[in-house]
Amino acid sequence: MSSGTILVADDRPASRYPLVHALKRAGFAVMEASTGKEALELANHLPAVILLDVKLPDILGYEVCRRIKANAHTNQILVLQLSAAFLSDESKVHALESGADAFLTQPVEPNVLIATVRSLVRLHNAELSNRRLGEQWQTTFDALAEGVALIDSSGIIQRSNRALTKILGRSYADIEGLSLAEMILRSFGLNVGDEDEFPSKEGKLGTRYFQLSLSPVVRNEIRDGSIFIVTEITEQKRAQAAILINERLAATGRISNTIAHEINNPLEAITNLLYLLDQSLDKPEAAAGLLHAAQEQLSRVSRISRQILSFNRESTVPVSVYLFQLLDDVLALNNRAIVAKDLQIERDWDESTTVCGFPAQLRQVFSNLLRNAVDASKIGGKIRIRISDHRKWGNLHAPVATIIFSDQGVGILPENMDRIFEPFFTTKELKGSGIGLWLSNSIIQEHHGHIRVRSSSHETKSGTCVAVVLPRDLESLRAAPLAWRTES
Repeated sequence: MSSGTILVADDRPASRYPLVHALKRAGFAVMEASTGKEALELANHLPAVILLDVKLPDILGYEVCRRIKANAHTNQILVLQLSAAFLSDESKVHALESGADAFLTQPVEPNVLIATVRSLVRLHNAELSNRRLGEQWQTTFDALAEGVALIDSSGIIQRSNRALTKILGRSYADIEGLSLAEMILRSFGLNVGDEDEFPSKEGKLGTRYFQLSLSPVVRNEIRDGSIFIVTEITEQKRAQAAILINERLAATGRISNTIAHEINNPLEAITNLLYLLDQSLDKPEAAAGLLHAAQEQLSRVSRISRQILSFNRESTVPVSVYLFQLLDDVLALNNRAIVAKDLQIERDWDESTTVCGFPAQLRQVFSNLLRNAVDASKIGGKIRIRISDHRKWGNLHAPVATIIFSDQGVGILPENMDRIFEPFFTTKELKGSGIGLWLSNSIIQEHHGHIRVRSSSHETKSGTCVAVVLPRDLESLRAAPLAWRTES
């Protein structure tokens, strides 16, 4: 039926005829009913408006109206109650309380009738349009892969979509009406307190990882609630873990190559010393000197072996580590590349400085940064490594240590500075994977730290300075989830 169709329900033909005639002259399609039962049956065809006489022979118009409004299929139909017998204010109130949208007494002037009906039809069409928009909005809302909730100004969840119910394993009724802070604490174990905005927080639900964000909704420059978004990042976490493993395997391959060359020299020396020792057994003094030299070479082999083992040894919990030891290991295992370019390494550190973290991960970071500095340096250049302590750094209001790598290399072009931490971005063409800095930055962030980079590519003064800032407090890191640690 057309949205302009009108149903006239009146048991008296003499009363029904002028209504039908006026409506048809005004361009409306009209249906007619003489009983309440007929009116209920024809209401299933969804006319825009029903002109409903109060005094019907089988069912009073009040009850017909109530049933129409109680039916989910017909409750959007507007009802205009008409009466020539029930004219008291009490009757009008009863009609309106039964669900009628308007009330007129008969006889009614045709012009008043048509104006009233047109007004109700406009209202009906507007409600239909709003309902369609609402259904489209809800369909779109529920089609989103991310979990989304609308939050009012007091922090209460007003609406949620289907994805959020699936993520949390709760019904709409269990979610809507809850405090957002309470829901986040119960589901993800994060205490956001009274925060009314945060760009990104990471939470875990069972074996799955999620990124949470809360952004303000602003209308006419006035804040009007917030929108909460939950995005699953479990696969991203696993991909990062896989990339980390691959990168560590690649690093192990590079180190193995270095080890082969580093161990070969002392082994050759030991072979020669043992030969000379065998020839000098009748000369105790000379033999003792040769034996001492052989022991020194064996100590060198042992030291190199410990370095490769410590580089790959994993820790299951964050521990306090001496930075100079990590950097000594990294320098030793990159010594071949340093020597090949005849680079000067300037150490500026206090051997007492410690940080809290996972040693194997930090060695990976420092090795990446040193390798970048070596690759960028010119033959005969200098690389400076400095360790220093600070009471606080930026928004870290706890003791921190900074590890700074400075080189005099080619520098980074200004147009590339904003992209250096992007995965797979590299300026080394086939020589680089483009994940070193991205991975290093991810590891340092998971250690509650920061990486800052300054660089100049000017011909007369080029070079790059990379500062790694790490907390020295053990307790703050123990509570931090690590991006590279995922369940298998």
